[in-house]
Amino acid sequence: MAGEVGGIGAELGLLADDTPDGFRSGFVALVGRPNAGKSTLLNACMGEKVAITSPVAQTTRRRMRAVVNREGYQLVFVDTPGIHKPKDGLGSELNRSALAELSDVDVVALLIDASAPIGRGDAWVAERVRSSSAVKILVLTKADRVDQARMVEQLEAARALVDFDDEIVVSSTEGFNVEPFIELVSRYLPEGPRWFPRGMDTDTDDATLVAEFVREKVLLRTREEVPHSVGVLCDSFERSSRLVRVHATIFVEREGQKGILIGKRGEMVKHIGTDARHDLERLFGRKVYLELAVRVRPGWRDDPVEIRRMGYAFEE
Repeated sequence: MAGEVGGIGAELGLLADDTPDGFRSGFVALVGRPNAGKSTLLNACMGEKVAITSPVAQTTRRRMRAVVNREGYQLVFVDTPGIHKPKDGLGSELNRSALAELSDVDVVALLIDASAPIGRGDAWVAERVRSSSAVKILVLTKADRVDQARMVEQLEAARALVDFDDEIVVSSTEGFNVEPFIELVSRYLPEGPRWFPRGMDTDTDDATLVAEFVREKVLLRTREEVPHSVGVLCDSFERSSRLVRVHATIFVEREGQKGILIGKRGEMVKHIGTDARHDLERLFGRKVYLELAVRVRPGWRDDPVEIRRMGYAFEE
């Protein structure tokens, strides 16, 4: 099983290495409306926090690949932005990124929130899923939030959207059916190489992880219009044996938003930095010195150059 490989493998610049006979591997896209629970399920499958989560729509802005290794197979999850009706240039880029995954994976897992009515948004996403040639799995999320009768209703409604190959009900926060979900997906993986070496959990670089964890804390600490206007760049990242030294800039679109993020006597930005630092220290396994700045960049969400600079643009 050596030689060049195509599809996502070619994009990654990988070669198929020698793998045991019968070894299975593949790429699985987690898709759905915003807040369907994609990143929460990804973290549950990984057994640690690698993707940011919040109650705010568009929390996920960057595609992340996360690797689950088991005896006999390797599963590469692709966490995508929530598919939604875009309101600006950034939203259009996020949709392009999410929809592009449907044509280049082995399995598409359509996540539907068990606790929210199934509506036109779900139907719009399902229409795109139907056109994919990948195996299609229905994942009904947030099972802990509904009773059995409601669950049955949601399953029946969801089944009408797509001719699914399989289905499962999960609660990522409670750990219910997370491992069975991994096993279910693995049964549909084709034979293939080990795409990522053992010990590599994600394809996301350290600077991007810093920016994302800072942005998550902004989303959790602020409300109303601020979260959607926030972008974060990691300006510098220095690692030593005992310390990680980081500087990041939080961008907003208006002076009023900047004032909210800085807060009275700088208290808000201090809280954001402290929250992010705790996660980063767990992630990097050492002390983190994190310095934050807040800058105004008017209209950046409709500026293709700024969207690309912040790493949110769809890459062909």
